[in-house]
Amino acid sequence: MSNIFLIVPIASVLALVFAWLFFKSMMKNSEGTDRMKEIAQYVREGAMAYLKRQYKVVGIVFVILFILLTIMAYFGVQNPFVPIAFLTGGFFSALCGFLGMKTATFASARTAHGASKSLNKGLQIAFRSGAVMGLVVVGFALLDIAAWYWFLSEVIFTPENMASGAHFLGLEFVHGSADYVANGVITEAGQRVKLIEITVTMLTFGMGASTQALFARVGGGIFTKAADVGADLVGKVEAGIPEDDPRNPA
Repeated sequence: MSNIFLIVPIASVLALVFAWLFFKSMMKNSEGTDRMKEIAQYVREGAMAYLKRQYKVVGIVFVILFILLTIMAYFGVQNPFVPIAFLTGGFFSALCGFLGMKTATFASARTAHGASKSLNKGLQIAFRSGAVMGLVVVGFALLDIAAWYWFLSEVIFTPENMASGAHFLGLEFVHGSADYVANGVITEAGQRVKLIEITVTMLTFGMGASTQALFARVGGGIFTKAADVGADLVGKVEAGIPEDDPRNPA
């Protein structure tokens, strides 16, 4: 494996380190008055309740899809690593969503309090806390892709396994053939098969991440719209403030 490959895990670790530094920098700022802290706590509780409910539903969907992919693997339609890659993609996508939600709910009151002091302070907190989500998505995605590629390329699809095959629990992880190896080196035909199997597995990782992101996108839109409608009703019905009145923050 080329030394240039090391750039990928190094870049992913750097992204995660900077995400942690930005998070710590944001947390050092004050949340403001007691009333601001109280409201921020309500927002955090609501956001975590939403995530808990969403992840329960997503977990059921992932279990069903994992079972279907495993059945396909037993029949030889898919590589046995495909179901596992699907789960890892969904897990890291869900982890990024959780970390992003935590950061956003911690940053909301701090951003408002910072903006009350100066525009620059509010923008610093907002941009750094927003960068946390982007950095953890890139960091975990690169890290998982690099780990899968190294594992499949260096541990599974070795010349020995390509020549004789690799089986476990009745599943064929590597289809062996004498045409794939010559003098202890993987042939051109073997390289094609190896790259196809690795590509299929890594694409499934993306499918798992996208499936989780789909639920987060749709569910998050429904949740935020419900919160928006509720805030409008409170402002108009309980407080008697018109919808487009600047006194109504909703």
